Amino acid sequence: MFVPEHRESDWIFSTESGHLQLLLSSPGVSRLILVGNPLINDHCLPSVFRRPINNSPHGLEVSLKPLLLALSPKSLFKTGIPEIPILRYEDNVVCSVVLEHCVGSFAGEMLVEDVEIESGSSEMGECSKREFRRRLRFKRMPNLIQTEIRVVPEEDFGSDHVGIGKVDFRPDIQVLVHPYLAPMVAGLSLISSCIEERIRRGFRPKVLCIGVGGGALLAFLKSQLGFEVVGVEADEEVLRVARRFFGLDGNDSVRVIVGDAINVIEKLACRANGHNLCSFGVNEAENGNCLYDRNDINNKFDAIMVDLDSSDAMTGTVAPPLEFVRKHVLLAAKLVLCDFGVLAINVISPNRSFYEKLIHDLREVFHDLYEIDIGNGENFVLVATMSATMSSISECDNSFLIRLRLVVSGVYMDSLRKI
Repeated sequence: MFVPEHRESDWIFSTESGHLQLLLSSPGVSRLILVGNPLINDHCLPSVFRRPINNSPHGLEVSLKPLLLALSPKSLFKTGIPEIPILRYEDNVVCSVVLEHCVGSFAGEMLVEDVEIESGSSEMGECSKREFRRRLRFKRMPNLIQTEIRVVPEEDFGSDHVGIGKVDFRPDIQVLVHPYLAPMVAGLSLISSCIEERIRRGFRPKVLCIGVGGGALLAFLKSQLGFEVVGVEADEEVLRVARRFFGLDGNDSVRVIVGDAINVIEKLACRANGHNLCSFGVNEAENGNCLYDRNDINNKFDAIMVDLDSSDAMTGTVAPPLEFVRKHVLLAAKLVLCDFGVLAINVISPNRSFYEKLIHDLREVFHDLYEIDIGNGENFVLVATMSATMSSISECDNSFLIRLRLVVSGVYMDSLRKI
């Protein structure tokens, strides 16, 4: 595989975890040779990567063939001189620049980068569009984008003057671009009538987000749908990055606690069950105040959204982690939800048995279960409900549902399938 020019220092090509991901994502390949320019380790100055216009390495392929044959296993020569397959790494990144490298106590090394990407098709005479995104990536899984948001120029420049490294960008929290986040939000349509009734009675709907990352989901739920949001994140450095680069706002409507997700859910369940002496053993990230006032009787949530993964370059990505889908954790989550609440989970299944067991366990704990197939061959969203879904308000009178359809594609709501 030829390393794209000027991306030699990208963790995808310069780390063991990146190499493993490349190898495991190449079906039928047991030995992968990377060919590229010398690695330059210099993080002092941000260097802008721009995809070369002409990047055809045909001449290099011919000159390197003797070396590649020498590095090939003997078993390939049983029937003569083998043809060495040449792979090319292709993605939609046109231009990129790293904004910051940092290290978290739990997440490890991470980076924030602005990228210009191609979207749409250039086939059949169609022009591909360009978009600007901001990404958070972890070194332990460099090929996995942990968080991605759309960014727009700080000032109104002409389109010819907008580019990576030319202008400053700010987060646009009005849209969700990660493929599974909008479907998770679409799951709220199952209880839109109940949420509408709560809003009419003067209450703000409440959501518990397990796994914050860059905070795209939290910011969206607060700004676009008016939710009171509580997030749980294991790494305080990730939260700092989310506030500085991804538009996560810290105020009364968005509160985040730093701690283990399972521990927090169990403590919340303990309090929801009337045991006020339960101690969180975690810190609230904003100001250290208690998460709930003891006089707040109705401290349950309308929805819980779980975006956790167990990522390892050797075994791949599993979401949610195995320890999260144990029955006692699901029962604790049920106690935290109000009578009509929903639990939405992003699922990346390593095998069919994992997915089937997760479905079985959710069915044992919750009333009904729904599925959305994201269509990318990797993610599914499961939405478990506390009670049978029913609508006491017509769709045309349901202002929450109307708003939901404005900010999230109705395709996802229509694709909710009861299983």
